Amino acid sequence: MKYLVLIYGTTDDTWTGSAEDVAAIRALTALKDELAASGELVSSEGLSLPRDGRVVQVREGVKVVTDGPFGEAKEQIAGFFMIDVTTDERAQQIAARVSELVTDRVELRSTVLTAP
Repeated sequence: MKYLVLIYGTTDDTWTGSAEDVAAIRALTALKDELAASGELVSSEGLSLPRDGRVVQVREGVKVVTDGPFGEAKEQIAGFFMIDVTTDERAQQIAARVSELVTDRVELRSTVLTAP
């Protein structure tokens, strides 16, 4: 079953290149490599800052693109791991490891529909 592990950050979080930032990226990369080797990794990426994002919506047949940042939300999705595991327990184990590495909570959600 596939699961998405969502990593959150705040709009105040920025990459500073500090030793702490570098260590976190190295640890997440090591986990990514481990999950790839075990066949459990589908994809994993960090996301650009919210200010670099856009909202795309079609209104009355016309595409409308709005630049970020968005609304009042302080918490934003900073990255994700898409995993494919055999049990919910294994998904929770991986999510717990990600949470430990990012020193914050993460959200774990199963997928409900997968196209062939």
